Amino acid sequence: MAHFGVVAPAFYSHFSALSALALALVARGHRVTFLQQADAGAYVRDARLGFHALGGASHPPGTLAASLQRAANPGSPLGLRRVITDMARTTTMLCRELPPALEALQIDALIGDQMEAAAGLVAEGMGLPFVSVACALPVNREPGIPLPVMPFNWSESERALQIVEGSTRVYDWMMTPHRKAIELEAQRLGVPGRGALHECLSPLAQISQTVAAFEFPRQDLPVHFHHVGPLRMPNAAAPARIDAMPDIDPNRPFVFASLGTLQGQRFGLFKRIATACRARKVQLLVAHCGGLNERQAQGLLRAGATWVCAFAPQEAVLARADAVVSHAGLNTVMDAIAAHTPILALPIAFDQPGVAARVCHAGIGLRASPRFASAATIGRQLGRLFEEPGFGERSSELAHSVRAAGGADRAADIVEAALRLARPAPNVVSHA
Repeated sequence: MAHFGVVAPAFYSHFSALSALALALVARGHRVTFLQQADAGAYVRDARLGFHALGGASHPPGTLAASLQRAANPGSPLGLRRVITDMARTTTMLCRELPPALEALQIDALIGDQMEAAAGLVAEGMGLPFVSVACALPVNREPGIPLPVMPFNWSESERALQIVEGSTRVYDWMMTPHRKAIELEAQRLGVPGRGALHECLSPLAQISQTVAAFEFPRQDLPVHFHHVGPLRMPNAAAPARIDAMPDIDPNRPFVFASLGTLQGQRFGLFKRIATACRARKVQLLVAHCGGLNERQAQGLLRAGATWVCAFAPQEAVLARADAVVSHAGLNTVMDAIAAHTPILALPIAFDQPGVAARVCHAGIGLRASPRFASAATIGRQLGRLFEEPGFGERSSELAHSVRAAGGADRAADIVEAALRLARPAPNVVSHA
């Protein structure tokens, strides 16, 4: 049996998805240890998983909160630059501290989140086998496919191709601090020709939480790229507090609203959603993931929310909801697809604009501006989701692809097969 090291950015959603894969591997007799700055240890909630803290000097305990705050609210271009600098500093720290830690822990192979270049750089530099996992939208580049952070719809028109090319150049320019960090560490580790995330992916296996039917049409994915759908495990440890399912009136529409773990503090946006639901006489459950205080929660109830909680049993709630209002985080969107639930996407940051664009492309929902959409606009969009059957029908069609994708168990099959730890599972080499 193997000892796997897991390297991912210090975000709860990424650790949650990778924990599901890790627990599937543990169930097969393997050992798994996450490696990141000390504060990220709070995301490893199952005693069967290990955690090893790094970055004691550069990323000491108590410093993650500030970087998460910058990531959630970059604000100005200067703020965005600080977020990119944070990414660069973390990659540098991991590239320098992972090698001795991996040797001391006797790690046999790495599982690396696509959003952290250090996993691929260090694995290649040390000669360790590794598998890449896309917990967010895949960073694999392809002509004509907008980058995950871009809000553009897919099109084969000449104008669309020009927009993709131009936006990619702008993105690469903005990411210069991160590129320089990757280039420097690649040179130091003896791994030439690396400068961006998509250049640090595994040559053995690449796993994505998406399904092909949700993605834009792709032609150039490598043969070892696998869509497995959401990485979830029913027995995985949950957040610190999950409120019970509310007593929902079956005779009135029911909407679930969540903006994820980083954006749950957006009281003003939640208030507009609540006002929209009150105007349409819709039941609304808001889950703010601990981002709001009690006074703000009461304010949402006064504005029109039916229930307000920190954490809801998301999969169960989505199975009952007539629509979900979401920041278009990939975890929430994939759970909504699995539950056949139409989506109103209000993308805020990271790959959320790209996820929202794919929601519209797949015909399973609508999108609106989280900054400019009024309560009236949100209400009209919800009305369309309730009244136009096509959204639900396409959601049901896509849900079949998600159910068939295999999830964490299939991902574990792929990891074992790629590293020759077990016989290859049926249909392991597939883009389905």
